[in-house]
Amino acid sequence: MSSPSAHRRKRGFRKGAIAAASLSAVVAGTYAIVAPAGAASTTSTAASQPHVKRMCSQPSQPGMMSCLALVRTDIVKHNMAGANDTPQGFGPADLRKAYNLTGDGAGQTVAIVDAQDDPNAAQDLAAYRKQYGLPDCGNGCFKKIDQNGGTNYPSADAGWAGEISLDLDMVSAIAPKANILLVEANSANMNDLGAAVNQAVKSGAKFVSNSYGGGEDATDAQADSQFFNHPGVVITASAGDSGFGVEYPAASPNVTAVGGTSLTKDSSQRGWSEKVWGTSAGGEGTGSGCSTVEAKPSWQKDNGCAKRTVADVSAVADPATGVAVYDTYQSNGWQVVGGTSASSPIIASVYALAGAPSSGSNPASFPYKNASALNNVTSGSNGTCNPSYLCNGGQGYNGPTGLGTPNGLKAFTG
Repeated sequence: MSSPSAHRRKRGFRKGAIAAASLSAVVAGTYAIVAPAGAASTTSTAASQPHVKRMCSQPSQPGMMSCLALVRTDIVKHNMAGANDTPQGFGPADLRKAYNLTGDGAGQTVAIVDAQDDPNAAQDLAAYRKQYGLPDCGNGCFKKIDQNGGTNYPSADAGWAGEISLDLDMVSAIAPKANILLVEANSANMNDLGAAVNQAVKSGAKFVSNSYGGGEDATDAQADSQFFNHPGVVITASAGDSGFGVEYPAASPNVTAVGGTSLTKDSSQRGWSEKVWGTSAGGEGTGSGCSTVEAKPSWQKDNGCAKRTVADVSAVADPATGVAVYDTYQSNGWQVVGGTSASSPIIASVYALAGAPSSGSNPASFPYKNASALNNVTSGSNGTCNPSYLCNGGQGYNGPTGLGTPNGLKAFTG
């Protein structure tokens, strides 16, 4: 086995002191999302090297994390909610078909943890859901709180507002009848974000998505215990957007680390194909690798990394095959977004479709018990590594996409 230092790339500082498409019906437990006749395709058709920018700036001081969303800048943005048009990028029907998803998440609460405030969160969420014919959240399905459970929201931030829109829209797309809880941390410091995770669980969420990350450090074990030790609760975390290398909190054994793929419609029996979201000319690509800090969980059996390996599972994250997002705070409406900030809430919501995890369980272990119920991703690369599976797609487990992407719900139950 190669040295741990070969398996990661330090990416910034971290902790300090410590269209409309419409719904046809709910039939036999399946929530059907159907595009109207004549609607334009929602599939991104951009080149494999799109122009993108990071929604959030990279950390400039110890203690800070960065959101992991990339927005396309080569697509004209326009406010067209309610117009006779279809947004570019994958919509709910695409994602649910690609991942063979059933159910609607009714009765479950999916929490989104982000930093700063999005003043337009509720109205933008309503516009996204209206565009795709999803149930109106006017019935109270959406709630926003601060990290202490109140309404003393932090200051607004354009980058994190875009991240929030992405997260809320992905939960809506995958689990359209789930309740959505947005918990806004006071800052992008891990301590504040961790407090928001604890608040999400305290508020009753059984599914918590975290679309942010930073470099590993020696205090990670303390943060694991303080913020992510919630048996019986699904906690997902983005693997990173800077190619091969490990970030925290994805490296925590208490979370499901979510990598990213490029998702394409094709003529196969599945109707879709996926490969590793590889490193672009700008250095973007899904994170993966071998932790230098975190112990290997008992359910992870790959033998090329003595410690925790990232990722566990994956979903679409490549901006070239990105998702449609509606945001009016950092943007002027519809845009196409990628990054593992998209794949984390997608996977959290797939868990929600599968139902509440068993008491005392570590849901990150569930896919390892049902690996055959996933779409194995066998091609693509996000960098150079040794052993090669840590940065290359391949049969069975691999670092960039873990065990694979959802093919129904079986791999997410337990």
